Amino acid sequence: MKKTVVIGASDNPARYSFRAVNMLKNHGHEVVPVGIRKGQVAGLDIHTDRPAEEAVDTVTLYVGPQNQPSWYDYILDLKPKRIIFNPGTENEELEKMAQAKGIRTEEACTLVMLSIGNY
Repeated sequence: MKKTVVIGASDNPARYSFRAVNMLKNHGHEVVPVGIRKGQVAGLDIHTDRPAEEAVDTVTLYVGPQNQPSWYDYILDLKPKRIIFNPGTENEELEKMAQAKGIRTEEACTLVMLSIGNY
């Protein structure tokens, strides 16, 4: 299973990041929810301290491009194999930075990828 860091995690059931954490966990993936507000989703604490993680397969983004620059170093320091830019999070600058470090980038929807079995 793929260890996934969800950036922009929320305890609000109306948010796509909430659905993504639940769906990832239901599919058996190890999930690390990271956000700006404390809370819980899928029985997991939302980290607000940007924890150092090892062996990260995927970072999936739920933070708009205007708010991503403060996350760049954290995301790249995780050394994920790929970054998924969910709809509304597309960011050419971060994509180029990631690709320069050998990180695969995808403009896709985590929820759709999980539901059709190509996550």
